[in-house]
Amino acid sequence: MTQLVLFGPPQSSYVRTARMACIEKSVPHVLEPLAIGSDDNARLHPWKRVPAMRHGELRLYETSAIVRYVDDIGSGASLIPATPAARAAMEQWISAINCYIYDSVVRNYALRYFLPRLRGQEVDLAAVHAGIPDMERDIAQLDAGYAGGAWLAGDALSLADLFVAPIAQTVAMFPEGKAALGRARHLSRAYDQLAQRESYARVHAGVFG
Repeated sequence: MTQLVLFGPPQSSYVRTARMACIEKSVPHVLEPLAIGSDDNARLHPWKRVPAMRHGELRLYETSAIVRYVDDIGSGASLIPATPAARAAMEQWISAINCYIYDSVVRNYALRYFLPRLRGQEVDLAAVHAGIPDMERDIAQLDAGYAGGAWLAGDALSLADLFVAPIAQTVAMFPEGKAALGRARHLSRAYDQLAQRESYARVHAGVFG
């Protein structure tokens, strides 16, 4: 199989989701680091987001499109559920993560710690604290999602869970997020299972130093 190329910074939760999908589906791939907002980013994604993908002549952007493509071309068990109800549940959670949960948990909480530290700046604790209620609310929402079964979309791992893994890892890096995850026993149980997978270990090894 022709090697698939992903573009984006390895720390990006969406890049990590795409890489985990490639490993779960045994799709050979390489990551080419890319600065978000750069001219190179704009050439690959009109809204300067990550990841983007190249596979032979095919070019794609948007994580949902990329991981569905990877699931189709890869080997092994499908990451898309077999039943209409489970597929709908998967789509619901991916949409909720993309539209709401990423913003509350990552952009408006974790990155308010992470980016200033990366730039050698002081963390604006008032900004961090302003984001805590929404972060806690949405960690609780994910916890409720996992309360009904082994995974978000039933008894088998699906693409939705690969969107959750890097978000859970990121929020656990910071004190209020770690505490919220600790209170979310169903989400914590699923995260512990995700963290034991080869795809998680390979993608997260050394990413944050």
